[in-house]
Amino acid sequence: MNLLERCFCRTFQFCFRAALPLLPYREPAIIHNMKQVVATLLEKNKTSVLIVTDKGIRKAGLLDELLEELRLQHITSIIYDDTVPNPTISNVEAAKDLYLANDCNAIIGFGGGSSIDCAKICAARIAKPRQSIHKMRGILKIHKKLPLLIAVPTTAGTGSETTVTAVITNSDTHHKYPISDFCLIPDYAVLDPQVTLGLPAHLTATTGMDALTHAVEAYIGGTTTRYTRKMAEEAVTIIAKYLKRAYDNGNDKEARENMLKASFCAGVAFTRSYVGYIHGIAHSLGGQYGTPHGLANAVVLPHMLGHYGQSCNKRLGRLAIQTGIANPKDSATLAAIKFIAWVKEMNRSMNIPKFIDGIREEDIPTMAKHAASESNPLYPVPKLMNAKELENMYYIVGGKHLKLLEQNLQNEVADHGNRKIS
Repeated sequence: MNLLERCFCRTFQFCFRAALPLLPYREPAIIHNMKQVVATLLEKNKTSVLIVTDKGIRKAGLLDELLEELRLQHITSIIYDDTVPNPTISNVEAAKDLYLANDCNAIIGFGGGSSIDCAKICAARIAKPRQSIHKMRGILKIHKKLPLLIAVPTTAGTGSETTVTAVITNSDTHHKYPISDFCLIPDYAVLDPQVTLGLPAHLTATTGMDALTHAVEAYIGGTTTRYTRKMAEEAVTIIAKYLKRAYDNGNDKEARENMLKASFCAGVAFTRSYVGYIHGIAHSLGGQYGTPHGLANAVVLPHMLGHYGQSCNKRLGRLAIQTGIANPKDSATLAAIKFIAWVKEMNRSMNIPKFIDGIREEDIPTMAKHAASESNPLYPVPKLMNAKELENMYYIVGGKHLKLLEQNLQNEVADHGNRKIS
C-alpha cells in the first residue's frame, strides 16, 4: 500500500475513533428464556411475529417451546425457515414478503448468525421498502427505526445478537458484504443455554473460534477503548476456560451458558472497535465458496496474527497475559507467540483444519479485491495491506505456500541424489 493510501486509511480511522464517544452505541436488553420473550411481546402489544430461522433449527425442535408459549398467549407466529448458511438477498426478500403478507409487527431471529443477520436485514427492508439491499451496503445507510427485533442465538460465536452489523451474500456475484447501522442492533438478546445444548461439536468449535476472532481483532486494532478491551479480555478468558468443555460435552449447561456470555462480550467489543482482515478474507471465502464463516475465521486467525508480526505483538501479548494464556513475566513478543500457539492448539484439539481446501488460484485476485474493499479504510488493522498484498494471504490460508516449499525441498533432495549418482 502506498503512502497516500496509508495516510487516508489511518486518518479515517483516527477520525472514527475520535467520534466513538459521540456515536449512539447501545446494547440489547438481555432476557433469558422463552417465557420472557413472550412477556416482552405482550408488554409491547405485539400480536403477530415473524420467526426467521432455518430448517435444521425447526427440525431439531428448538422452536417448540417458543411456539407453545406464543400459542398460549394468542400471539400469531409465522415461520420463515429457508435461511441458508450465508444468507442471500433472496432470503431477505422472501422473509420480508412473508412479514407483510401476514401483518406481522415484530421479528425474531432464531438460530445462528445467518438467521439473525437475515432477520436484521429483513427488518431494515421493512423499515426502508424503497431502498434496495445493495444500497444499504456499507455504514449508516439505513438510519431508521426498525420493527421490534429479538435475537435468539442458538450458537455461541457470531455475536450478531449484539452488533450493528449484518452480512449478506449476493448469490449472483458470489460477493458477501456487511451492512452496518446502529438501528441493526436488536432490541433484545435471548441468552438461553437451553437452545444451545447438544449443538454439534464441529459447530461448537467453529462458532466459538468465531467469537475468539471477534475479541482478538477488536483488541489488536487501532480503535480500542478501555471498555472494549475489558469486554474482549472477558470473552477470551471465558473461551479459554469453557470452549473445549462445550466441545467435549454438548450438554454441559455451565459451559454453554458461559460461551453465550463470551459471544455477547466479544460482540460488544467488535461492534465498537471493529474487526480486521481476518473477517475481510473470511467473508470473501464465504461469498465465493460458501465456506462457513466460523470455520474461515478459525483457520485464518493464526495465519494472519503471524503475518501481522511485530505490528500487533504488543497488544496481542498484553491480551495473552491478561487472559492467563501467557506468563506476566513474558515479553510482549513471547506472549504473542504463546497466544498464536494456543490458537493453533485449540484448532487442533477440536479438529479444525490448518488450511482451507479448494481455493482456486484464478479466484484469488477477485476475493482479495473484495476483502480490501470491505476492510479499507474502515477496519483499524495493525498492518495495512492493499488487494495485491492480501492475495498472498489466500495462498497461505490455502496451504499453497507450504506445498510449494515441500515440493521445492523434494526437488532439491532429488537433484542432490542425481548429482551423487552422476
